[in-house]
Amino acid sequence: MTKELLTGNTAVALGARLSGVEYVPAYPITPQTEIIERLSRWANEGAMDARVVTMESEHSMLTAAGAASVAGVRTFTATSSQGLLYGFEMLYNIAGWRAPLVLANVSRGVASPITLEPDHNDVLSARDSGFLQIHAETCQEALDSVIMAYRIAEDDKVRLPAMVNLDGFYLSYTREPVDVPEQERVAEFLPPYRPQSGYMSAKNPMSVAVVVLDGRAYSYFKYQMHLASTNALAVHEKVAGEFEKAFGRKYPAVEGYMLEDADYAIVITNSLTTTARAAVQEMRKEGKKAGLVRIRLVRPFPRQQVADMLAGKKGVAVFDQNISVGSGGILYPEILSALYHRSDRPKKVVSFIGGLGGKRVGHTEFRHMVAVTEGCVRDDSQLASVLLFTDSDWQAVKGMLRTAGKGEVSQ
Repeated sequence: MTKELLTGNTAVALGARLSGVEYVPAYPITPQTEIIERLSRWANEGAMDARVVTMESEHSMLTAAGAASVAGVRTFTATSSQGLLYGFEMLYNIAGWRAPLVLANVSRGVASPITLEPDHNDVLSARDSGFLQIHAETCQEALDSVIMAYRIAEDDKVRLPAMVNLDGFYLSYTREPVDVPEQERVAEFLPPYRPQSGYMSAKNPMSVAVVVLDGRAYSYFKYQMHLASTNALAVHEKVAGEFEKAFGRKYPAVEGYMLEDADYAIVITNSLTTTARAAVQEMRKEGKKAGLVRIRLVRPFPRQQVADMLAGKKGVAVFDQNISVGSGGILYPEILSALYHRSDRPKKVVSFIGGLGGKRVGHTEFRHMVAVTEGCVRDDSQLASVLLFTDSDWQAVKGMLRTAGKGEVSQ
């Protein structure tokens, strides 16, 4: 094993290379492009035995990826933001084909207005498609998650595509020390892709796009996909255990931090978890019993583990780096659903939305979340979703719009 200073994008590309990927259909979009550039260079130099093909769109890219996977080829691709949405139709098709490819999504806010920086509306828009979703906190985890994703997706109990998500810019272009495992050790952990018997090929053509009427067959297939996805919970735990034995790094579906004696907990996903941990450490030094729950596996949703970790807490602050316009945070109702039937559920669960389009979220914001949640518990009150957007932010936005010639604006 060697330690290298890598961007998140390079770490993902290395994960694909070490996984023995054979086919990479691609289409460039910021901030994902570096992944494909790396894989293309390695393929051209003979450093990996794979074919990298630039397609004419993300829709074509995903179509080719799904077709190659069901034809028996270990397939990888990557996209971001508008690119994911452009190929959205094919996400449902690929999952319905039970094609166990891996797709890296480098999160970036969705226009309009246009932005290059991250939030999670792109990846969470795909939560119902049938793709498994693993969300990475660090560059190291981005690399490891790609390798683990193939083991989970290709398991006979699952056979579904997997999406590995990492935050654009915060991880994609940030360099961190990463332990790169040897190819031989990865090959021992991840055996060659073994497609299902009778898989599609030129000698064995078949149709997987027949019209199904009256709903019975359609319902059956959707139910089988749901069962396969729920199977992935146990498969993930098994694979995570084997990965820890092989490489010494532990990746539970749900991770608790300073949680055992905590009165208040922050629930979070992705790279801002690192900042939230530091804020929790600060609050602990001040005598405030704060903790953190980080959800790594978003689909299938590990509701039992989440509920067990939050049981008995006084208050929970759910941080959503996304917004379902007209409703609120996307993960917040899933947390509520997991807790609803528990007699030992927290007294208050409060929704916070922040980090949209890469807006900075620091220690102050996480401390504010805990303070507001404490207030709700103390006053026995409940708030609607709290948008972490201050008066000074609003004044800055008005200044930018005036500079752009938009004149006076109202809140």
